[in-house]
Amino acid sequence: MKAFFFLLVTILCGAAASAEEGTAKDQTRMFLPRDTLWGFAQFDVAPPHNEIDPNICRSDAGNFGGANAPCNAFARYMFSGVLEARPFGRGPLRRFMLFGEPRFLLGRNVPQHLYTWSPAAIGVEHSWGAAVYLGQGFEMRVTQHFLFDRFGSRDRNLGAADLGANGPWGRYNVIGVRKYFGTRRW
Repeated sequence: MKAFFFLLVTILCGAAASAEEGTAKDQTRMFLPRDTLWGFAQFDVAPPHNEIDPNICRSDAGNFGGANAPCNAFARYMFSGVLEARPFGRGPLRRFMLFGEPRFLLGRNVPQHLYTWSPAAIGVEHSWGAAVYLGQGFEMRVTQHFLFDRFGSRDRNLGAADLGANGPWGRYNVIGVRKYFGTRRW
């Protein structure tokens, strides 16, 4: 499923790039209009004593080895973002949207015992879904949230303080309604 999502994003990025070379008439194309993709990327740094906790290790992980505790998956850095794709430019399907929201966590810390600036990869938390704009600023969304995927040496049991594979939210599907309001100044 991940490979399909990344293939879809790659195709849409290529289509959006080629659409930018078109004319103003292309703005109203039925499939892959010029403004197909929208999103943002964000980089966060957590200062010492305020690490991001992806809920992989117990908060008292330091009691199971101190600074050498095997469960040291408390993040210093987070790369996150949102990518929205609106593949249709005209007709009733123009209100349809696909979206993805990944969060990559990096770090190697144990609260009260070990504070480093290490960029060791911990894993990724991600969700994706589809939405339909209903009008008046309302949008109906269907979201699939996956379990936290661990990377490398952290993709195994990390000792007595390991909480398992659920991550901060676990796996879930939801149907929701979002209300947009206000306008941006820029």
